[in-house]
Amino acid sequence: MGYELRVVRESPLAFGELARAIAPAGFELRGSDEIVARHGGGTHPVGAWRDQLIGEPGSDWQVAQLVRLAAALGARLVGEDGEVYALRDGVVEVLADGTAMVLGKLDEMIEAGPAAWTP
Repeated sequence: MGYELRVVRESPLAFGELARAIAPAGFELRGSDEIVARHGGGTHPVGAWRDQLIGEPGSDWQVAQLVRLAAALGARLVGEDGEVYALRDGVVEVLADGTAMVLGKLDEMIEAGPAAWTP
């Protein structure tokens, strides 16, 4: 299991609400719990429903998609260590301990596709 990111809101997110919100935001539900997005003629995993929406990203593309999905749900994307991933002026940032670190431009991260990070 990799590093987990959670989509968190003030009011709990219900599965029915998630299911209604993902299609207009460009996501699809595969099976009963996997959220996917299209890229390069195929669908690729973004996150999963496990009584809350979680993701274990293996690429910048997946992080960017999770940020998009959280925004579409009016939520925040939060890491295991409490850091918050956010979109500001088209740039994905990680906010931790009062410091913001830029991950990249959202459109460039999406365009790069779901190729896995290499060690």
